[in-house]
Amino acid sequence: MKVSELQNIKQRYNIVGNCPALNHVLDVALQVAPTDLSVLIIGESGVGKEIIPRVIHDNSPRRREKYFAINCGSIPEGTIDSELFGHVKGSFTGAINDSPGYFGVANKGTLFLDEVGELPLATQARLLRVLETGEYIPVGATEVKKTDVRIVAATNVNIRKAISEGRFREDLYYRLNSIPIQMPPLRDRGEDIVLLFRLFAMQTAEKYRMEKVTLTDDAKRMLMKYKWPGNVRQLKNITEQISILCPERVVTADILANFIPQDQESTQLAKIPSNNEHSFETEREILYKILFELQGNVNNLRQDMSILKKQLDEMKGSHIMQNDDSKLPIDNRTALQQRPIVIQQQPKTMAEDAIAEEYVEPENLNLNDIGRQMLEKALERNGGNRKKAASELGISDRTLYRRIKQYGLE
Repeated sequence: MKVSELQNIKQRYNIVGNCPALNHVLDVALQVAPTDLSVLIIGESGVGKEIIPRVIHDNSPRRREKYFAINCGSIPEGTIDSELFGHVKGSFTGAINDSPGYFGVANKGTLFLDEVGELPLATQARLLRVLETGEYIPVGATEVKKTDVRIVAATNVNIRKAISEGRFREDLYYRLNSIPIQMPPLRDRGEDIVLLFRLFAMQTAEKYRMEKVTLTDDAKRMLMKYKWPGNVRQLKNITEQISILCPERVVTADILANFIPQDQESTQLAKIPSNNEHSFETEREILYKILFELQGNVNNLRQDMSILKKQLDEMKGSHIMQNDDSKLPIDNRTALQQRPIVIQQQPKTMAEDAIAEEYVEPENLNLNDIGRQMLEKALERNGGNRKKAASELGISDRTLYRRIKQYGLE
């Protein structure tokens, strides 16, 4: 691709940078745009993957048709099939009308599936069928529908690791990966970091009507040496912080050090606690989990004691009904059989009394409240994904659904 064409694309989409890896990405995107091949964009969070699908769509024969960007990780597992493939009226609670879904609305256009690695396995199977045949069935429908949609997907997940762990279908990966595009992380883009800082500083100054901040040479070197785990998004946030909070307009390395993490070799956004640091949050989570499991054990014990009590009652009744009348003469036995049998209740032993007493769960444990809190926290941490929540709590899916219903969390 000619340099002039490349510069036109960068100006049109406000892309800043001249590193060879970025230029290669744009070159591949423009070459694949006229085709209908599926594209898989791979890169870390915050590198700007969302720009490439727009470049592909706007330079394709579908540019006059609809374009939709969908974040697969933000849609709950229970509704994602309906969002993508549509549904018919009455197919589930809340389905008051028919819905065509994104694949129906975007017919002849382009769908950008961001965070495709977060799709449930059942949805992955549906997506594979659409990619192979262009056919899909809306939720609750029986009629097969056709669609002609160009798919561009993106992920920050290690797909090959997800495949080995059974979280992503290998056949879907190869179908999506017709044309792979690897977005470079910010730490590998060299002087592009300084150019981006300059752009964000200028935008912030114009927006808030203030003098633009600039960097000294030592600050530029520090900026390029840092690993930038949050990539372009993190750089923009730090530039805005410096522009607003720093009284000086010329930023030195000492000033810059106050706004970026001190550990320049780390790629972690948050500090990982060392072994000697005390985390009360972790202890509380562990305690909640232990009490949650304890509640299940108490319920099982109650059921076992009820069964044992029933068995003891049956054995005791059978023993009372059994008499020694077999040793009596025949006439006496006959007379005895004709008399009404009066069964006298034998006194219970202390062990039988202890087993027969109905088990009462101590009120001060508040196990129901603790179980509910633990369940809510697990669902919240997993974005409402019940399968992941059940795995975290160490219980089966069926047990999780039963307790959701028990606590009224449906």
